[in-house]
Amino acid sequence: MPNFTRREFTTSMMNSVLAYGLIDALWTQNLFAAEVKPVIDQWFKDLYAVGEDLHGQKLKDVDFQAKMEDLFRKVDLPELMKFIDLSGIKERVDIPANGAYSASFDLSKVEGLPKELNFGRQIFCLKKDRAIVPHGHSNMCTGFIVLEGAFHGKHYDKLETAEDHYIIKPTIDDQFAVGGVSTISDHKDNVHWFRCTSETGFIFNAHFDGYASDITIPTGRLYLDPEGEKLAGGLIKAPKMTSETCHAKYG
Repeated sequence: MPNFTRREFTTSMMNSVLAYGLIDALWTQNLFAAEVKPVIDQWFKDLYAVGEDLHGQKLKDVDFQAKMEDLFRKVDLPELMKFIDLSGIKERVDIPANGAYSASFDLSKVEGLPKELNFGRQIFCLKKDRAIVPHGHSNMCTGFIVLEGAFHGKHYDKLETAEDHYIIKPTIDDQFAVGGVSTISDHKDNVHWFRCTSETGFIFNAHFDGYASDITIPTGRLYLDPEGEKLAGGLIKAPKMTSETCHAKYG
């Protein structure tokens, strides 16, 4: 195994989630092999390039989803896990009893990537029956790939927004094994919810914020209850939730 230089620090998430005692922390690390495998090096550059097309309005968000899913399915998964040092993350992270731990990593040693990236990235770390709680986003495209473990994943289309609820429509209800991929955008599958069904589970995520100039709602999470009132046509009236109430029920 190659030697790694490790430098880690924890960043407090100053929000109500922590006030409630729930963990959705950000751990930034610097775990790199002496050499970045060319295939992974190129994969991250391809991810950046398709993000440039999205932000440059060369791609509609739903077309971007298709391209991102194609990239995610083509990634050399064992090399990606070595690159981010998943084994090191598993050793270092104390996975919380509620919700998910979010571990981020530095890409500064990937040759050819600019210092200012157009996407965020993280590894979600969960215990059995814990969840990336149901939530939506605004002005964000994001993609998931399961690195290890198994998940029950659900997606919904957010069709309407009211003062105290959303109208949503179920779109995906499936089991996600290693290599399983899903994406969201403002116009397709834009609410998601993943519950870990194995002893532990790890998901890679890349997210692209602020791609649409005509969407002014902040990109933060939009928490909701997908088990709300069932309406005609398979629709659901999903009450809006706070982070605290959503994690208390679903985390």
